[in-house]
Amino acid sequence: MRAFKGTLLVFALVTAAAAQSADPPIADTRLTVHTLLREDVFAGFLDNDMERVARAEQNIELLLKERPGERANLLAWKGGAALQRAVRAHEAGKPDEFARYFQDARDAFAAAAKLTSGNDGVAAITGGSYGFFGDRLPQEHRAAAWSQAYDSYSTLWKQQGPGIDQLPLHFKGELLSGMAQSAQRTGRDEESAQFVDRMLTLLANTPFEKTARQWKTDPASAATTNLTCKNCHSPGRLSAKLRALNK
Repeated sequence: MRAFKGTLLVFALVTAAAAQSADPPIADTRLTVHTLLREDVFAGFLDNDMERVARAEQNIELLLKERPGERANLLAWKGGAALQRAVRAHEAGKPDEFARYFQDARDAFAAAAKLTSGNDGVAAITGGSYGFFGDRLPQEHRAAAWSQAYDSYSTLWKQQGPGIDQLPLHFKGELLSGMAQSAQRTGRDEESAQFVDRMLTLLANTPFEKTARQWKTDPASAATTNLTCKNCHSPGRLSAKLRALNK
């Protein structure tokens, strides 16, 4: 299967990802739902800009009506937005609000996973969302969140692993680091170490290598070090995509 070019996300998240603030042109069918939504959702992940998350949520509802064939992907994005609201409610000491948003997130991810079309980004969005926020959930929910992250990244690995050498750098890095991190968090230490070794081989002289080498040297640091968020999807950004389309 071809590499998922819209969103293997995750989470090549850097502060620059939140710079896009103009209203996404929702009616422009040349743009994928991922390109239209990604940066507003990431603004919440990175900068706690919940106004832009709210805009993303409104646009998700519009797109569910306008692009029913993308329902799976849109539900996954909806789940990601709800998950970050849940985490912020938990951190603000609002358990009832947390419970409501967390259930919304789980329901959206579960519904997205059941759909068999319009779903090219579901595993990446689900795995990336749980991977990014897993350690910030209440303790009783963390194991299940990391288990879901591992299952999602494993799905991506089955799809993309055989062609890993041909993937662009950010896809390689996010997939390998997502597998390494989620395997470690779910007690699969040997498997995690194998993916760290792959990172050192396939991602030498890249931003991912330093953290992978640290993890290799000091495995205990894996519990507090996030291997994702080391690169940026510049060609897939909304502004860059619009410039390319309008040439």
